[in-house]
Amino acid sequence: MLEFFYTNETIILWSAAVSICTFFGSLLLVPYLVVQIPSNYFLQNRRPRASWTAHYPIIRLILLVFKNLLGYALLFIGLLMLVLPGQGLLTIVIAVMLMDFPGKYRFERWLATRRPVLRSINWLRKRAERDPLIF
Repeated sequence: MLEFFYTNETIILWSAAVSICTFFGSLLLVPYLVVQIPSNYFLQNRRPRASWTAHYPIIRLILLVFKNLLGYALLFIGLLMLVLPGQGLLTIVIAVMLMDFPGKYRFERWLATRRPVLRSINWLRKRAERDPLIF
């Protein structure tokens, strides 16, 4: 067992560094992003599209590819952190939030309506003096 750690020391150190950065980054980023969601975001059946995307399709495509690549990388790292030290589940949730896939908006809506999740989201929004989410 110790031989594994000695032969893969670099990978383990990088995994630990990414795990620590992800943990502290999520402590800062998740509350900020939750507060930025408009209170009426989940009232529509489809995700509202930003108005600038029609004017700049190349920039939208570049951002979409970058966001999905980052999401898949975080998903892979999150899966590794399930067996290595770190916030594996939280990293996987952040990865899913970044990735685009069919049914994602419905999944977000379903997840946000779960009582413990909604209570936590609205608690963060209340602390930031924002209106609660409306469904």
